[in-house]
Amino acid sequence: MPQSAEMFGRIDRPKRLPDEVANSITSAIEEGRLGTGDRLPTEAELSERFGVARTVVREAISLLRYDGIIESRRGVGAFVSDVSRRTSFRISPACFEKRKQIVQLLQLRTGVQAGASALAATERSDAEMAEITRIFEEMRAADAEGPEKALERRVDLELLLYRRITEASGNGYYVEVVGMIETNIQDNLRSAFLKNAATSEFGQAIVAEHAAVIDGLQRQDAEAARIATRSRFERAAERLAERADFV
Repeated sequence: MPQSAEMFGRIDRPKRLPDEVANSITSAIEEGRLGTGDRLPTEAELSERFGVARTVVREAISLLRYDGIIESRRGVGAFVSDVSRRTSFRISPACFEKRKQIVQLLQLRTGVQAGASALAATERSDAEMAEITRIFEEMRAADAEGPEKALERRVDLELLLYRRITEASGNGYYVEVVGMIETNIQDNLRSAFLKNAATSEFGQAIVAEHAAVIDGLQRQDAEAARIATRSRFERAAERLAERADFV
């Protein structure tokens, strides 16, 4: 007689309707279908369009208002707020599964990137080191501006930094694997990746992790570069996995 664990599959937690409505509105804003200052349809109109009760729409608008994405004007309606006034980055239930995928990619990248960095420390040219250092300094400057002003630039510079480090290894297989990981992030997980970066990957302590990698490369110390890179990606994965709202 088969055990019950083998007979029945796992039941996924159902999505909350207010979250789904909020996600849809957020997507419209992110994709440019709604811009800063645009007025949202009325609760009644949204209720009809989404096929849900007005109470669901009301809760979704409250979530967006709490996160600074929407602002309500009494007697007028709800409007898309100025992005510079948004102080939080909402992680929706739809992002949770993507975040798990990001953790898995970080775990995969840990060993691959550590090996590439160790090789780059001994194989890199002076010109490659100068380019790596330049990108790191740009990333440091973007980090200092904070996620409200420089989120995408900061994230893209980090991706570029480790791509250049990998290329400096001179090993095409490392380049191919790291490229696959980055393509997954850019094509399938970018939104969740940006939101997680805004929450967990800014600040002096994070920059110091990257700085240790750069130091190992500059000193052409393969083991130091390997250890610093492994530590960097292990810590990033751990921070993401240990967050209180990770489900």
